[in-house]
Amino acid sequence: MKAKPSDNFQHPSFVSICNAARAQGYSLYLVGGAVREYLLNPQRVIDNFDLLLLGDLQGFASNCAALLHSRVVEINPEFGTVLIPAGEVQFEISAPRSLRKATNPEPDLPDDVLAHDLLLRDFTVNALAIPFSPRRGEMIDLCGGAADLANKVIRTPIDPEITIKEDPLRILRAVRFASGLNFAIAPELLQVMHDQNQLLRFVSVERKTAELLKIVSTNRPSVGLKLLYMTGVLDVIAPEIAAMARLKQDRSTRHKDIFEHTLKVIDGVAEAEGELETRLAALLHDIGKPATRQYDRKLGWTFHGHEVIGERMVEKVGANWKLPNSTVEKVAKLVRLHMRPINLSDEGVTDSAVRRLSFQAGEDVVELIKLCRADVTSSDPRRVKAYLANFEKVVQHLKEVDEKDQMRSFQSPVRGETIMAETGLEPGPAVGKLKKMIESAIIDGIIPNEYDAALNYLRQIRDTVLRNLKNDSKLN
Repeated sequence: MKAKPSDNFQHPSFVSICNAARAQGYSLYLVGGAVREYLLNPQRVIDNFDLLLLGDLQGFASNCAALLHSRVVEINPEFGTVLIPAGEVQFEISAPRSLRKATNPEPDLPDDVLAHDLLLRDFTVNALAIPFSPRRGEMIDLCGGAADLANKVIRTPIDPEITIKEDPLRILRAVRFASGLNFAIAPELLQVMHDQNQLLRFVSVERKTAELLKIVSTNRPSVGLKLLYMTGVLDVIAPEIAAMARLKQDRSTRHKDIFEHTLKVIDGVAEAEGELETRLAALLHDIGKPATRQYDRKLGWTFHGHEVIGERMVEKVGANWKLPNSTVEKVAKLVRLHMRPINLSDEGVTDSAVRRLSFQAGEDVVELIKLCRADVTSSDPRRVKAYLANFEKVVQHLKEVDEKDQMRSFQSPVRGETIMAETGLEPGPAVGKLKKMIESAIIDGIIPNEYDAALNYLRQIRDTVLRNLKNDSKLN
């Protein structure tokens, strides 16, 4: 049963957990992000209940899992946090936090367990608690979190240096919240983030990448990316992107600032509701420019082949960030192809060129269009209008050819088995070469995408191809 927006706290599974806490005499609080999101939008459905338990965590979690016919998942042993999935909602239950003994200097914290826990949380907007056991009570706000929500400020409950040193990932979390909520970061916290950014080198790649992807997934990623650059964090976690920010252009040549352009592109993709891979491609589409920059007396700075170099760099960055192979492959492809539609508008839009682009983009052609459309930026609105007009001609031609040919899922109608039967070849490169020649003939409009036409074309070219292959083998 899914809870309605108005009855979040009456969700059957949540009620069962609260009743279990009362039966065992434990204090139970709703804390963290669940309270923050509830205050920002009381009508929003809570699907992740962050709970603080004052009691035997493991025993209570096992009892609740049995009640909900679920299981207990250990997700953060350091803070004693467990997860209990229950259908469309999840329950994260934690024991009270205690400061790491290595932290220096140690803050003067109260003995009260709840207060101690709340003051050790990352930000004031996450240091709010609503008691539900032994009874439902008023919200507890020890450090002005509700006021910071109203004022749209990210601030730490205690000295920001202590908070950041306790877990340096909070540098990225601050940026993520600022970007996602459109909040400002308190100046004293921003300064510590800058001064302590090197601590991120000791945080696991997986944790850093998870936060970076969340920043990229916000409605306006540029907000977070600017903060990462201002605080020097980009140099630590993504030096390839920081290199773009440092590559300043001579304004007399009227070239774009690459980093500012990148921010506009990724915001444009976000506005178009682009997929995560497309957002990453927007972030990295010009990553090859620093390595390919050359000065031409007539043209100014040029970046010939930056999309090819960029594709290789994406593969390296993806490995460094430990992204899934499928994600890296898609991002690399989008980066490699991001210049093609615009180039087509300059070269002339022919059926064969559009077919080849459609074949190369495959099922990602829609996301490629989002990226390329966002890539059209200029301080001159007339230039943007003219470029977009030409680009839309390519898009329209692409749709027309795609509807005719259904090229996105294109495969040669004549497969390897038929080629071997017609030519007497054994499996090997020669069969693949003939198959590619058939596909190219279809893409270039020489023959229709039909089995009989492809078979006849194979019979026309096979003798010549086989003779050339034989002559090549003699030379070798």
